[in-house]
Amino acid sequence: MTRFKLLPPAPETLDGVVEAQRAVPLVPGTEDDCCARLVRRLALPSRDVARTWLTFLRALGLAAERESGFVRLTREPTPGYLRAAFLDGVYGAREINDALGPRPVDADAVFERFEARVPEWERHKDPARWRDTWRERVDHLLDWLVLLDLAARESDGYVAAEPPDGSVENGG
Repeated sequence: MTRFKLLPPAPETLDGVVEAQRAVPLVPGTEDDCCARLVRRLALPSRDVARTWLTFLRALGLAAERESGFVRLTREPTPGYLRAAFLDGVYGAREINDALGPRPVDADAVFERFEARVPEWERHKDPARWRDTWRERVDHLLDWLVLLDLAARESDGYVAAEPPDGSVENGG
């Protein structure tokens, strides 16, 4: 399965994912059309942010790229589905989740545990800034894990959390 790297900052609630999915057209459209629609409907600050959301929705299996363009998939974004899709479809999500346990770990320590998994070509692509870029991605991953109830934020770091209903639905 392809795993995508891009992910936006986590919204306040999972309703943000539902709104983003609804902003993707049911009738295939070009990337430019889809991004313009996401910017307009979600009041996003730029096309780049919209492209990140579109990529992220693809990672979650809520949107797809077809020959004729991008299209919304009719999958229901339930919390259990989103948990499984996030862990399966977003690069680093499973690894960051697995790095957490019952004892709090701060974000810097989580990044240190993950750092070796940053693809080599990413390090060469931007040698001066790759750590900053990936450190920010780890922060976003942690925020998403908290939003999805897979982790909890405590005063001294992050801990693994059992989803409230104990479920992580099969994304298949």
